[in-house]
Order: sequence, then structure tokens, then C-alpha cells
Amino acid sequence: MIIFISLLGFTLSNKRENLTWPEKMINDTFGFAQSLFYKPAGFIAGLFEDIRDLNHIYEENEQLKIAVSHYIRDKANYNFIAAENERLQKELKFTEEQKKLYKYDYRIAQVVSVNQDPYNKNITINIGEKNGVKPNMAVISVDGMVGTISHVSPLTSTVKLLTDLNEKNPNSNAIAATAIGKENQSFGLIESYDAQSGTYLMTKIDEKDPLAKGDIVVSSGIGEAFPRGLIIGTVISRQVGDYGLTHTATIKPAANFDNWKELFVVVP
Repeated sequence: MIIFISLLGFTLSNKRENLTWPEKMINDTFGFAQSLFYKPAGFIAGLFEDIRDLNHIYEENEQLKIAVSHYIRDKANYNFIAAENERLQKELKFTEEQKKLYKYDYRIAQVVSVNQDPYNKNITINIGEKNGVKPNMAVISVDGMVGTISHVSPLTSTVKLLTDLNEKNPNSNAIAATAIGKENQSFGLIESYDAQSGTYLMTKIDEKDPLAKGDIVVSSGIGEAFPRGLIIGTVISRQVGDYGLTHTATIKPAANFDNWKELFVVVP
């Protein structure tokens, strides 16, 4: 041991460039011994470093999952709000344009329920007597005329749909109608609705009436049962009536009678 320490001290203190063979042997021995300890230590240190990196990756992955879930939720909320905003802007624009044409008040209403009875289909809205609603007032959607108020309560009202129009029913009120751009030349009555074809039948059309396919049919206001200018539908065909004295026309409804959210009660 004394000789080994003496040789070690001699080696460390020696500044010569040329080493003796004992010095070379000692250097190689120490180098080999250091490598035996250094490589496992480096491996273990690298292993702990890899484990630490994996923990960081796991935490980042969890954070990314949370961020993605928040993004999906926010995107769904954004799409819903954007669609709702677009729809409300459309309805606001509709009511403003209608107010410029005719001096009517439009009371917006939410649909509360829908009665799917095929013999008495109607809907309930959330405004009534306290909002100035009265029986026989017209009800419209953004697309066109929907029906009339049949019963009124203080807070709700029942809407009778135009799909219940029947010329054989004495309680069914026909709608005096004309065509846009031909208000002083065209006239007829919307008297019935065909459930199979999903169309109205317009009758009492004079032989010389200029009503033609593609015309937009609106309420004429004659008889004051319905305000004028409410869109009813579009002419898809015209034919001679049953007795040949007048013509009839088949009208495609503007309103789709499906999936309403808001409706408007027209208050003259």
C-alpha cells in the first residue's frame, strides 16, 4: 500500500512528458477502474433523466387532452351561438322590413307545445291576452303564414294551422289572396289544404286573371279577416275549375309547418 501511494504521488507530481512503464500502468489501471464506475453511473443517471422526461410528457399530454376537450366544448357553443345569432338577425330583418311595408305590430312568441292530432293539429304559444293577442289574429313565421289564433288565455294562445283549411268546413275561414306585382289584377280564395300533396288550393280565379306559375301569393286584405301582404306561398300550377267558369291554382306553402322556434302574431 505504501509503495502504491508513493508511486501515485510520484506520478501526480511528475511533470515529465515521457512516462515510465509503471506510470503508464498506473494510469491505465485508474482509467479502466474509472470506466467501470462511470458507465453504470451514466446509464443510471440517463435512466432517471428519461423517467423525468416521461413524467413531463405525461403531464403535457394530460394538459393537451383538457385543452382539446375545452376546445370541442367551446366550438360547439360557438356554433350554436352563431346559428342562433344568424337566425335572430334574419327574424329581426324580416320584422323591420314588414313594418316598413304595412303598419302592423309583430308580437314574437315562443312555441310551447305542438298537438300532432291529425284531425285537430294546433300549436300553443307563450303569449296571450296580456300581450294584446285576440282570436282570429294571423300568425306567421319568417317564411310565411302559419295560421290564426283560435283560443286565447291570459298567458298563452292556441294557433289553428292553415293545414286545417277545408272548404267543406263552415268554421274554416278562406283567405282572400292576390299575387305580388298583380295586386290590382289578380284575386282568389285559399280555401283548402291537401295533406297528401302538401299544397293549398286557390279557387274563384277569373278566367282573365294574370296569375301564373311562379307568382308569389299573398293575403289581399279584402274582408279584413287577414292583414294584407302576408306571404302564403308560390303558384306551381293553374288549371280550369270543376265547372269551367273559373280557374283554380295549386299553391306550395311558404311555411314548412315543421320545427318552429319563434312565431309572430300580427296585430293590426
